[in-house]
Amino acid sequence: MTPHLVVEADGGSRGNPGPAGYGALVRDPETGEALAEVAEAIGHATNNVAEYRGLIAGLRAAAALAPGARLTVRMDSKLVVEQMSGRWKIKHPDMVPLAAAAREAAADFPAVTYEWIPRARNADADRLANEAMDAAARGEEWSRSDTGVPTREVPAGDTAAWSTATTAPLTTVLLRHGETPLSVEKRFAGVGDHPLTDNGVAQARAAALALKDAGVEVIVSSPLTRCRATAAEVAAVTGLGVETDEGLRETDFGAWEGLTFAEVGERWPDELKRWLADPKVAPPGGESFTTVARRVRSSLDRLRERHGGRTVLVVSHVTPIKLLVREALGAPLASLYRMHLDTAALSSIAWYADGPASLRSFNDTHHLG
Repeated sequence: MTPHLVVEADGGSRGNPGPAGYGALVRDPETGEALAEVAEAIGHATNNVAEYRGLIAGLRAAAALAPGARLTVRMDSKLVVEQMSGRWKIKHPDMVPLAAAAREAAADFPAVTYEWIPRARNADADRLANEAMDAAARGEEWSRSDTGVPTREVPAGDTAAWSTATTAPLTTVLLRHGETPLSVEKRFAGVGDHPLTDNGVAQARAAALALKDAGVEVIVSSPLTRCRATAAEVAAVTGLGVETDEGLRETDFGAWEGLTFAEVGERWPDELKRWLADPKVAPPGGESFTTVARRVRSSLDRLRERHGGRTVLVVSHVTPIKLLVREALGAPLASLYRMHLDTAALSSIAWYADGPASLRSFNDTHHLG
């Protein structure tokens, strides 16, 4: 007999768009028992984006439990239910990739039925989504995943190790910009528009040659000059254009911009100690790593929506690249203090739509000689 599961999902934002989150659970329809619960604060997004993210998370949780099950999905979003049932057209371009990801997740099941229910009957998913929105409004990174599913064994050569991923991933090749005068002197270089040195230009050209036949399909860069100049060298050898994404810029180091660690330690000894110990602490007049993590995650969401299944070169800075690595590994924010990234270094991450991310390389500098 084919098993039957129920997915209940919800999502929302405070402000539409605003601090957003989703919640979903998988339920045994016979006993009413919740077999799995998932929820996540997703930063700044609209209600509809959060609702689709909740649906996708619920479908994936159900697939991890019983991919051959017959599935009933219950949501209080009339829009998502009608679009996924095929009765309403998907007009907003931001919803198209999310609906496609939901359909991919639903493909694991022989039959899926979508039902609209009033919010009062979706109370558990609503509660989870509100917990996630509360965390997003506080500026926190927050997620919950209680699936009770053991890790599977993986055959040798499985690049999506310990994962049930089957889709083609978004592959991000991460390139830190070339050397600048401030990086030579180990000074804080944040949102200041610092140029490349002659050596930095040479490093960018070496990286470009290494990437010439790497299958890069899209180039996305931080808007700051040092990254755009680095990206331009890759564009010159690949023939690709360069998109910019504000979320990929470096941390705003505020009053510390242009100073060395020693200089900051002399002027702000207590503030520096706190900053080095707590990712929620910001330099005077600057950004905390927690704040930067939210905008980098939003940039990653945009890459997934626009370029899913493609290989994208991301030209950015130390902090955003470390944050993407940290996101892929599911590591705490404090892991940023334990990573070293050289100028013009390459890293690579595969982001699967139906499974976890896979870090494939980090701080590769072989092309620099």
